[in-house]
Amino acid sequence: MSTSTSPRRRLVTLLAAATLTVGTVTAVSGPAQADPGPPPGSMASMGDSITRGFNACGFYFDCTSRSFSTGSESGVNSHYLRIRAKNSAINGKNYNQAASGAKADDMPGQATATVGRNPAYVTILIGANDACTSSESSMTAVSTFRGHIDTALATLKSGLPNARVAVISIPDIKRLWEVGRTSGTARTAWSLFGICKSMLANPTSTAAADTQRRDRVRQRVVDFNTQLAQACAAYGPNCDFDGNAVFNYPFAFSQVSGWDYFHPNTAGQAALAQVSYAAGFNW
Repeated sequence: MSTSTSPRRRLVTLLAAATLTVGTVTAVSGPAQADPGPPPGSMASMGDSITRGFNACGFYFDCTSRSFSTGSESGVNSHYLRIRAKNSAINGKNYNQAASGAKADDMPGQATATVGRNPAYVTILIGANDACTSSESSMTAVSTFRGHIDTALATLKSGLPNARVAVISIPDIKRLWEVGRTSGTARTAWSLFGICKSMLANPTSTAAADTQRRDRVRQRVVDFNTQLAQACAAYGPNCDFDGNAVFNYPFAFSQVSGWDYFHPNTAGQAALAQVSYAAGFNW
């Protein structure tokens, strides 16, 4: 499909118009897509704990059946299930290569493992852990992030030259602070488990230092997403960046796990599946 008529472009336009207290980022388009062809007969996912469905069905463990990408839970309606409804050949060929705690530097290794699965479709969602660190100073440098992404994509392009690759934007972690900061249970979990201190430390503070820190961390996510868009564009028409659809999605507190108030719960995974699939190849 061409980007001029793509459902992805229409969705991104709608999302960009949404009113968020933390603001939106302009949609970023990738290269003109090649015709995606028929729905793929196999797929794999790369990424971190979000793609693993961490905390989506229990206390502090992966729940891959509820992954937005390769999950089998009907309530989530993952990319895999949406494709399976159109091409039964994909049944059982949904490989989750993501790892909880992964950062961009894990992507080259995940890419190698993914090539070994020989999928026709790959999703990549990575970068939250590169910004959500113990302190602002320990966030991954933008140039370092880009280098790991380029290496991973080069591995995929070499090993899976005909596969379609969907690169998904990192969610807006400042939005998490915005929707959770008034909840005492969320603040307790963030403190107790040391979650995303770069953004979530001192969550009730309105001091200039804390406000500016949150803005800088959010900007790092914006910068990462810019690199993802550029790397996908360099890959060529077989790669689709979601145009910041996931970043701009105004997720609600009710879509966040009640275990850690950080990861998506089942409803959050379902929303992520819907937004990212519609903003991608959308078979």
